[in-house]
Amino acid sequence: MKISETILPGVLLLTQTVHQDDRGAFFECFNRRAMAEAGLPDNWAQDNFSLSRRNVLRGIHYQVIQPQGKLVWVAHGAVLDVAVDLRRSSPHFGRHLAVELSGGSGQMLWIPEGYGHAFLVLSETAGFCYKVTDFYSAAGERTIRWNDPQLGIPWPIAPEDAILSPKDRAGALLREAEVFA
Repeated sequence: MKISETILPGVLLLTQTVHQDDRGAFFECFNRRAMAEAGLPDNWAQDNFSLSRRNVLRGIHYQVIQPQGKLVWVAHGAVLDVAVDLRRSSPHFGRHLAVELSGGSGQMLWIPEGYGHAFLVLSETAGFCYKVTDFYSAAGERTIRWNDPQLGIPWPIAPEDAILSPKDRAGALLREAEVFA
C-alpha cells in the first residue's frame, strides 16, 4: 500500500496494489495490520455502501456528535470525492480536496474527524464504500451546502443537473454552520 499526503493535513490518499489478469482485478480493501502500521484506525464501527446514479451529489456531510473518520473507495463506477476542513482552529479551515476515485483503481481516501465529506457520481452508476470510526448519530449530523461559494469547490456539473436529497438542498452555508472548534 502506498500512502500519499494531500493538501489537507491528515487527509491521505491510499493506493493499494491492484493485481490484474485476464479475469479482472483484485485488491485488499482492508488489512488490519497494514492499517495499524500506517497509523490509521484498525477498529471500525460500521461499514456503509451506497449505490447512486450519474449526477447524484451526496454531501457535504459530517457529525458534530460522534464525529466519524472515514475510509472511502469506489467499488464500481467513478466519483469526484471531496473532503472539506471544518475545524475553525485550522489554518486550512474551509479548504477542500477533490479527488476522482474509480472502481478497480485501488485508490482510497482517508478523511479524519473534523472534515466534511461529499461526492458526485461521474459514471452511469457508482458503488461507494466507506468504513467509519463511529456510529451514525442523527442528532449530530450536519450538512453544508454543496455549492457554497465560500468553499469554491469546482464541481463538474451545472447546479440544475445535480440530483440532491432534500437534506442536501437545505444544507447550511459554511459561515452559518455548526462546525468543529
